[in-house]
Amino acid sequence: MNSGNVRLETVFEIVMTVFPVILALMVFLCLIRAIKGPRIADRIVAINMMGTLTMVIIAILAVKMNEGYLVDICIIYAMISFLAVTLLTKVYMGVYAERKKKEAEKHDSTTLD
Repeated sequence: MNSGNVRLETVFEIVMTVFPVILALMVFLCLIRAIKGPRIADRIVAINMMGTLTMVIIAILAVKMNEGYLVDICIIYAMISFLAVTLLTKVYMGVYAERKKKEAEKHDSTTLD
């Protein structure tokens, strides 16, 4: 009975060590997507995904290290990440609306001539 607990704890330690490494690799891949694009929407989604993966890594570290303050940091990071993505989306929508307005004005001026 005791060897089952030891085996389970060993598997738990391996999983808690391997998952953050895999998630860090995924963050790196999201960084590549955020840089390459091709569209702004892809970049915003990649940045949001990076924030989510970072929160998961922090939560796993909180469990592995048995440190409660890391959960507080994770919650604060979640709020900051949400605000950042919301702000980026708002800026993008403003730029998009401005571009459409200029295109419409350009189209109107060419049809009047």
